[in-house]
Amino acid sequence: MSLALEKVGLRIGAEMHLDAIDLSLPAGSVTVLLGPTLSGKTSLLRVMAGLDRPTTGRVLVDGRDVTGVGVRRRNVAMVYQQFVNYPSLSVYENIASPLRMARRLEAAEIDRRVRATAQIMRIDSLLDRLPSELSGGQQQRTAIARALIKGADLLLLDEPLVNLDYKLREELREEMREIFSHRAVTVVYATTEPSEALMLGGNTAVLDAGHLIQFGATIEVYRHPASLRVGEIFSDPPMNLMPADLTGGQARLSADVAFATPGHMRGLGEGHYRIGVRANHISLDSAVGGDPSAALAIPATVELSEISGSETFVHARHNGLTLVVQREGVRSYELGQPVMLYIDPKRLYVFDGAGALAASPIRTAEAP
Repeated sequence: MSLALEKVGLRIGAEMHLDAIDLSLPAGSVTVLLGPTLSGKTSLLRVMAGLDRPTTGRVLVDGRDVTGVGVRRRNVAMVYQQFVNYPSLSVYENIASPLRMARRLEAAEIDRRVRATAQIMRIDSLLDRLPSELSGGQQQRTAIARALIKGADLLLLDEPLVNLDYKLREELREEMREIFSHRAVTVVYATTEPSEALMLGGNTAVLDAGHLIQFGATIEVYRHPASLRVGEIFSDPPMNLMPADLTGGQARLSADVAFATPGHMRGLGEGHYRIGVRANHISLDSAVGGDPSAALAIPATVELSEISGSETFVHARHNGLTLVVQREGVRSYELGQPVMLYIDPKRLYVFDGAGALAASPIRTAEAP
């Protein structure tokens, strides 16, 4: 089924939750709603499901206006942040429950579908257990299996991995895209994490404070954020931003940090801009893109080192510039330790005074 939102707004009391959202999702597509907490992701999912009626605008399914149609009359399945399972039912009965409630099927057909879906979600060995006997990841797999077996035309997932530990999130993330690709269903997946959007692919709608600020193919939105705010949201940690003055073919970041403007920046007029660089595009090694001479080298001192899962985030300062560097692996840095930051100017984003994208890196064969 196709889903379209036309100027959808939602107000609750004096609070604006959604503002004139226009969004068109083709049948069978995967769309990620990406945004920080309170950006409007859950509100938008609830309007799509029919749980809430928009204050303004229309919701269309296959071209038919369903704005006033409640959730019980729509073929929708939803997976929440919390592990919503029936505590007194086995995993088998939890998964089977939509089939038993919605239609009359032979017991053999229900059994076939339950076991096939459980196998997809890798919980086929747990069918006799109660939810209380499962790990968090197994409980969420059960909830997702129950949503999948329903055979809904629209599958909505509201940050389904947020309450899982790092290892379980990584495990399920890798499986989600494969699971969705084998089902004829329109998927909308809400998350705060850019890595999930990139892994799922499809399209991404970036939300901020109830506004839709960019929509398009996920990799294109990532590579060409339309504004400084999109660049911040679609980077984890947020994109490093630095003031820059462009003049005479040079970009100056501070009194002692300047570089020749690379190709993608040469068409810009002289003036004041904001330069952006993602944390994974800064190196603490001399070779940047295999060419050490291409790197902008900035001496800095370590202010903080954070380990998150299998990555280390190094916060480093040079005079008035503070940058975050993302490194693979668990690494140790001391407070005040001197380091050299290497940045390839070809990986820099440029935003104008109004925060709009002025130049983005030329697409290469390198990883995002």
